[in-house]
Amino acid sequence: MTLRATNDLISVEPRDFPTNRGGLCQKGWTAADLLDHPERITTPLIRRDGRLQEASWDDALTLIASKIKSIQRRYDENAVAVFGGGGLTNEKSYALGKFARVALRTRNIDYNGRFCMSSAAAAGIRSFGIDRGLPFPLSDVGEADTLLLVGANVAETMPPFGRWLADHKARGGTLIVIDPRATPTAKQATLHLQPTPGTDLAIANALLHIALTEGLLDKDYLAERTTGFDDVRRTVANYWPARVERLTGVPVADLESAARALAGGERVIILTARGAEQHAKGVDTVSAFINLALALGLPGRPGSGYGCLTGQGNGQGGREHGQKADQLPGYRKIDDPAAREHVAGVWGVDPATIPGPGVSAYELLDALGTEAGPKAMLLFGSNPVVSAPRAGHVTERIKSLEFLVVADFLLSETAALADVVLPTAMWAEEDGTMTNLEGRVLRRHAIRRPPGQARTDLEILHDLATRLGTERGFPADPAEVFAELRRASAGGVADYAGVTWERIDANDGVFWPCPDTDGPDTPRIFTERFGTPDGRARMIPVEHRAAAEEPCADYPLYLTTGRVLAQYQSGTQTRRVGALRRAAPRAFVELHPDLAVRLGVADGDALTVTSRRGEVTAPARLSDAIREDTVFMPFHWAGAGRANSLTNDALDPTSRMPEFKVCAVRVERANP
Repeated sequence: MTLRATNDLISVEPRDFPTNRGGLCQKGWTAADLLDHPERITTPLIRRDGRLQEASWDDALTLIASKIKSIQRRYDENAVAVFGGGGLTNEKSYALGKFARVALRTRNIDYNGRFCMSSAAAAGIRSFGIDRGLPFPLSDVGEADTLLLVGANVAETMPPFGRWLADHKARGGTLIVIDPRATPTAKQATLHLQPTPGTDLAIANALLHIALTEGLLDKDYLAERTTGFDDVRRTVANYWPARVERLTGVPVADLESAARALAGGERVIILTARGAEQHAKGVDTVSAFINLALALGLPGRPGSGYGCLTGQGNGQGGREHGQKADQLPGYRKIDDPAAREHVAGVWGVDPATIPGPGVSAYELLDALGTEAGPKAMLLFGSNPVVSAPRAGHVTERIKSLEFLVVADFLLSETAALADVVLPTAMWAEEDGTMTNLEGRVLRRHAIRRPPGQARTDLEILHDLATRLGTERGFPADPAEVFAELRRASAGGVADYAGVTWERIDANDGVFWPCPDTDGPDTPRIFTERFGTPDGRARMIPVEHRAAAEEPCADYPLYLTTGRVLAQYQSGTQTRRVGALRRAAPRAFVELHPDLAVRLGVADGDALTVTSRRGEVTAPARLSDAIREDTVFMPFHWAGAGRANSLTNDALDPTSRMPEFKVCAVRVERANP
């Protein structure tokens, strides 16, 4: 999009950009409505006498520094935690990771992207040696003969993506969608597979079983570009279609049609998203679809491949430069001695002073205020009171902290619990870079100063570091931070060394890896080799297993969660935009009409949904788009309709992704 400022008013206008070709969703078109919103925080707030009251920056920063020093002196450095966000710019993500390790010397840092793309990232690294959402330009989607979307409702979550689906359809392409709901995306599909929630892995193994038994695999590709196929072949031998129909509810004929369509196209793309990934077996599920893609010879082939659709504004870049618990800039592992030495050299510190890996986002939140856990937390760009699984428990853990600081531009439900709230700049008020799902580094241009006393996150980190005794190393200028990020990422997997702001502006973005300012960037990766030591992709045998929590007599239904078109993430911003609030004013419980008959409820009746972790109340919305054994709730609302009061905190053993997408519930008519 293009921003235009006229007489201090900012409007959003379309821009013909390669990724979205001028398309925006409702949220993009209304984004400027928040810049001067009456609820915008424009001055620091300190809790006094139980209430957040306006304060000076000097008082707020002095209090924060004093509390941090006191808590770390009484406990240790790890008693202070940092929690970041996948919507922060690359510069802020980088600075936040550095601030935690250098200014605070704490290992306790993670971010909300752990709740988003972490399973696909872990599976991509395991098989390809590299995690980049799409290893090819998004435009390839429109040219595909066959496209498989797994747990991706792009019509509501990424509406501009629909332009590529329209191109795909116009070419006569085959669209296959795997989703427990007949979403607006699934309704566009040539073939919709509607499985029991949590059974996507079994479907992937069945598709590979069929392709194998019908002789549809690319044997030359398997021999030349992969390892591990024999073990995978033995595993998928147990996933014959009739067995998988019983596991998933997907008819044998549909499984066979899907496998043949995927094997029969010249250009074939498989894309996964949160529906497949937000499970306690999310990494294995993604690995199963990667195995399928490799067996068909797709990754690295022109116009074909496997990819992951990101879910936040800087979902790709936010996980590359150091705000993950186990990571340093450039997608380096924090426990790699060579990585530590390189980054320490850029930071001007002894490698031994860089803390080791911390715990994942949910584990960090779960430990807050406990005897061995953090006693204070600094939070930037996230609202875990609404967005975390088992949200009631997480809220209590946050309340148990001795000290909570939140930097935000609106008073989120989490910020409302803080001891100090720091007013921050919004997207139109700061320079920086973002990295989209293609690995394309993009520019953000400030067109005005933040209102009132609001400051950028980089200015806040600079001032805090200074008060904590780190006089240098935290510049407030994003251009200076990006120049350092380039040096820190040099030689890493996500190498930005050759990316400059000028080059981004001149070329509609720059694709990483880009190690040399005079050399090419990389719109397509894997064309000749993968990012593994021997250049071959790893095929990983994976077995289907049941969800961490299956329905039973007390909780007889599945709950799955997701987004709606007019809202976004925890709703902190979108619930404050009038047009979006009118389009989607409240939470709801979507259920099949036949289930409604059994429960004796009508459309609009208030329902209580209960899991082992909590209960919520919201009106019924009857729809034949959902399975009779499943109910759906969007997760954008707080209060009585907070869907994440119900969701399961069971974690994937590799990615530490919580099982947002399936848990067992009961549904009843709410008491008057």
